[in-house]
Amino acid sequence: MSSRLSISRRLTALAAAWCVLIACAQAAEQNGKPEKLSLASMFSDHMVLQRDMKVPIWGKAKPETAVTVQVGDSKQETAADSRGDWSVVVGPLKANAKPIEVTVKSGDDTKALSDVLVGEVWVASGQSNMEFHVDRVKDAEKELAAADAPEIRFIDVPNQYADEPLGAFKSDGWQACKPDNIGNFSAVAYFFARNLQKELHVPIGLIGSSWGGTPMEAWTSREALNSSPTFRPLVAAADAKPKNDAEQAQRKKSAHNRPSRLFNGMISPIIPYAIRGVIWYQGEANAGRHQQYAELSKLMIADWRNRWGEGNFPFLLVQLAGYEPGGETWPPLREAQFETLKAPKVGMATAVDIGEQKDIHPRNKQEVGRRLALVAEAIAYGKKVEYSGPVYREMKADDGKLRVSFDHVTGGLKAEGDVRGFEVAGADGKYVPAKATIDGDEVVVSSDKVAKPQAVRYDWAAFPDGNLYNGEGLPALPFRSKKN
Repeated sequence: MSSRLSISRRLTALAAAWCVLIACAQAAEQNGKPEKLSLASMFSDHMVLQRDMKVPIWGKAKPETAVTVQVGDSKQETAADSRGDWSVVVGPLKANAKPIEVTVKSGDDTKALSDVLVGEVWVASGQSNMEFHVDRVKDAEKELAAADAPEIRFIDVPNQYADEPLGAFKSDGWQACKPDNIGNFSAVAYFFARNLQKELHVPIGLIGSSWGGTPMEAWTSREALNSSPTFRPLVAAADAKPKNDAEQAQRKKSAHNRPSRLFNGMISPIIPYAIRGVIWYQGEANAGRHQQYAELSKLMIADWRNRWGEGNFPFLLVQLAGYEPGGETWPPLREAQFETLKAPKVGMATAVDIGEQKDIHPRNKQEVGRRLALVAEAIAYGKKVEYSGPVYREMKADDGKLRVSFDHVTGGLKAEGDVRGFEVAGADGKYVPAKATIDGDEVVVSSDKVAKPQAVRYDWAAFPDGNLYNGEGLPALPFRSKKN
């Protein structure tokens, strides 16, 4: 417990230091003190503000001038500081699908934003499977034609990286979802929002911030990485001068993947915009270093939460889909993703059963979004819904067989045909395929080749073929009873 408290205190202190860095970076970006009123990049027409929560609004103005911010009927006054930075906090606001205006005034300058809604706001981040666009999914033409959803709004942070935290980005601003504009946005995020909006009946705002082929350490702040003995050497190695021309060239191909550069360029500018939580689809780029992934995940999540200052907001991740070239590193990476669930308000939707054997980018993003929405309903909104497939609880020896029990067995255990995907091992630790049968809420596994099984695992392959589900149609999560 003391270790966790120490880490939390360090991260809190680092968050304060980060705020100083942000201010310096923003001042540098302005090339001097601002002379005109402006709002931060996150604010535009058509945006969604987070309901039932304090909402920060910030920007630039002529130094030491008064600034008035009006959101609907709520008015706040402040003054720009000596650098021209200003910020206010409004709300909490009630959900509202009827558009309101946000008006900011400073001296003779006025900025008016129209068609602003109040609802639920989520950040969608990660690598290529989160970046994967709606126009590439299965049945894309049909999905695009049906995407007339004006209460779903989205903004996309462009791919940019930096050595220091940035405070701004260039984009087209917030857009209301229509068939002619959603095609180039994250499919997972869109289908997540579509399902969530149907359940909550409030506007949904999505902040897209993804870049294909990127490792988690690039999305984690420098201060957080340096707070960990495990990852401090990673930062030092990235800072070291290249040893030769080959290493120099390799760095220029992968410049954006260096530690913290995507946090600086693509996460920093959206903080502290009020959000409900984060959906995260990433891990492929870290599979070769799966031993560190659970620790890195918890570090990054804690760091983001500290910087947003909203407490333990929900952080929902996608467990890697089946993909045969993933090889031996993908099963333990999935296990590391599962271990992240030990952190508070972290949830997971698995995609292990809906991958494509030779394509790292499965097209069935509809089901991924649906499963993430179920997790959000349970973890973020406290709804009593089944949001996970069967999760391994324990095993017991039973006369040369193993009885395996599970949590999340709503509606009972189900399998179409013979139960597939189970393996058992004896004292030698060598796994062989097992015969498996469902017995109530347990699965009984055995093999003629293992007289006294001591371990069991399920779907332990890069592209597994397990077919165990619960009655809600959610797949069992891969597991192994022993790490060996």
